Amino acid sequence: MNNKLGIGEVAKLLDINFETLRRWDKNNILKAHRDTPTSHRYYFYDDIGNFLSNKFKYLYKTAIKWAFAQKPIDIPSNFYCVYSHIFKSRLETLSTLLQKKDDPNHLFALVISIIGEIGNNSFDHNMGNWPNIPGIFFSYNLKERKIVLIDRGQGILTTLKRVKPRLNNHKDALRVAFTEILSGREPEKRGNGLKYVRKIIKNNEQMHLQFQSGDAIVNINNTNDLVIKNTNNFMQGCFVMLEY
Repeated sequence: MNNKLGIGEVAKLLDINFETLRRWDKNNILKAHRDTPTSHRYYFYDDIGNFLSNKFKYLYKTAIKWAFAQKPIDIPSNFYCVYSHIFKSRLETLSTLLQKKDDPNHLFALVISIIGEIGNNSFDHNMGNWPNIPGIFFSYNLKERKIVLIDRGQGILTTLKRVKPRLNNHKDALRVAFTEILSGREPEKRGNGLKYVRKIIKNNEQMHLQFQSGDAIVNINNTNDLVIKNTNNFMQGCFVMLEY
């Protein structure tokens, strides 16, 4: 695959228009390459990855505020997926960028599978029932190999109480979500997606997942142990960071 991207391809990847890219080039925000002063602009895949990574620290701080604020704050539209089709489009962008990395084990496919499962869950389980704001925050740092997904939805406990009404705390809800096969949720595959996520991570020692819902956090790696703790930082919905 050619490592060069034309201005149209980059505009599609970043979901922005040509004029924005030209302005960023002029202002040294995202510099384009040219073989001659009059030739077409182009970019390398690493240019796009570095650009997104440099924005991550600011966006991560913004995401934390958005996740835990009593009332949601404004976040950059390029990293907020209000509808599932926007999330899927941006997930394709991430997949394209990850495929360009040196990855003989094709880890990128598993990463995309995990993020797709979690992101789709946010939309599927909150459809028509978002408590205050719909959609998810979705950002990543390719250099540090970190991906963040956040929603301000109903959370794991509320979702699971539909089929396990005796659940009464977020810590137990996370344990059930990642360990028990549940029936009675439609469709079955969607209802048990977090077990699938855990299985992938258990088979890949370089992966680590942190997942918070309500006042409980679970850390998952390639061991059989689930480390679930309570936290004083309560959130509405789910906060997820994947390191790979």
